[in-house]
Amino acid sequence: MTYAITQTCCNDATCVAVCPVNCIHPTPDEPDFGRTEMLYVDPRSCIDCGACADACPVDAIFPVDALTAGQQEYAAVNAAFYERRAPRPAPEGGPTFHAWGAPAFERTLPSDFAPLRVAVVGTGPAGMYAAEDLLLHTNAEVTLVDRLPVAGGLVRYGVAPDHPATKRIGDTFARFHTHPRVRMYLGVDVGTDVTAEELAAHHDAVVYAVGAAGDRRLGVPGEDRPGSLSATDFVAWYNAHPEVAPDAVDLSGTERVVVVGTGNVALDVARILVADPEALAATDIADHALAALRASAVREVVLLARRGPEDASCTASELLALGQLPGVHLVVDDHDPRVGAALDAAGPHEKAALLRGAVRERVDWSEPPGPRRRIVFRFHSAPEEILDGAVRVTGAGGPVEIPAGTVLRAVGYRGLPVPGLPFDEANGTVPHRAGRVEGRPGTYVVGWIKRGPSGGIGANRACAAETVGTLLNDAVDGALPVPTGTGRAFDRLARGRARHVVDARGLAAIERAERARGEETGRPRVKLGTVPELVAAARARRRLLR
Repeated sequence: MTYAITQTCCNDATCVAVCPVNCIHPTPDEPDFGRTEMLYVDPRSCIDCGACADACPVDAIFPVDALTAGQQEYAAVNAAFYERRAPRPAPEGGPTFHAWGAPAFERTLPSDFAPLRVAVVGTGPAGMYAAEDLLLHTNAEVTLVDRLPVAGGLVRYGVAPDHPATKRIGDTFARFHTHPRVRMYLGVDVGTDVTAEELAAHHDAVVYAVGAAGDRRLGVPGEDRPGSLSATDFVAWYNAHPEVAPDAVDLSGTERVVVVGTGNVALDVARILVADPEALAATDIADHALAALRASAVREVVLLARRGPEDASCTASELLALGQLPGVHLVVDDHDPRVGAALDAAGPHEKAALLRGAVRERVDWSEPPGPRRRIVFRFHSAPEEILDGAVRVTGAGGPVEIPAGTVLRAVGYRGLPVPGLPFDEANGTVPHRAGRVEGRPGTYVVGWIKRGPSGGIGANRACAAETVGTLLNDAVDGALPVPTGTGRAFDRLARGRARHVVDARGLAAIERAERARGEETGRPRVKLGTVPELVAAARARRRLLR
């Protein structure tokens, strides 16, 4: 028996570090690491020890004979990776005696080095990987700052509710929230409550992990019409983000939704729109979103792609999962001869081959959606204009109007300027060299604000390692500015400026409150969806102690 890595792989390579026979690839020191959609177990050298499954932070690794019906194909996916890969020479002495590289300690400080005080702005995966790196490899003191009164970032507000295994990586990060060398300031906005200069004055270094909170525009007429919104806002809406109102999305009377894009976010959105609401009722989806989906008339979601199926930007694992939705049919609009030709020509391991089993038909858009729930892929088609109740798109035979009550653009995230830092408008990132912000000694970036909105949760681990390595090298070289303020002074500053500061104990109180609400309805949690609710839950602990 061997193990296989499945859809929810986060790519952070924790499993690689614990494998005793080096059977998981690509590893962080291999050229293709970060370029593959997931990691893969080599069935020829796996010894069935289960160490990888125990270490996986997102429960993505299972014995092949324990895979569910929906996961069975991942055994072949793992094996296929090694069929296409150049063979590795067999280790001398058998698989348990392969050559290990010399130990490397690239992110450390000399033992007699005074503790650094480092602020990390943002508590999503990028920020927490940076904090973890600092806490595990140095004696640094870490100040966690977030503008929202709750931690989590993309794990809390970006992962789809029907991917609970992916959310479990938040438990890995949460163990650092209460670390003795961590101080937490949630609800403090850098740029509003405190300036970048003030934050830097109280710390040896500042690492910005603020992500990419904006979204890319389509640039077509009618984009700002009612019923047209970004997938970014839609995802935040169903995840109970406090900055997106419960009534921001109106699905009443909408039978068809058009989603522009075929990336993983587009597939997430499509899946949530047509999924059985009662299945979603067992997740942490926002209450208002669950109610709206229960009342929704949506039966069809159309995914628009400018290019062909061979260039779909989603991962193969997400596309594979889309075809396993109970009661949902996949259809490919056969309006362009290039579409069928690409599907037929796709090799067995190519992404387009996963759509070969979908129904192909030339969809008549003048007809309303049928009674069955379905997702329609329309390739080689781009929006030209968003109309009242429809979207005009390109096609092989000329423009076509697709009636739709809602249009969602899912064409990518975009970083926003950080007050006090330089900004590259073209790329939506902060200019840097290996994480060091140009022209700002002691200031660093990590995650999407550093490299752009690419790579999943685990990609931030290697990204954080590079940034932290640069920071520590600067510290040893004496290149960090000397802070003029103390940690205690920053505490007074933050609490004096921000209206409601939530610390680690307050965050734990929020966690207990949400889980208690979930227990009442048989759900893992029911999220508090507004800032006042979150702050009130954080303060409840203090009221109980009085």
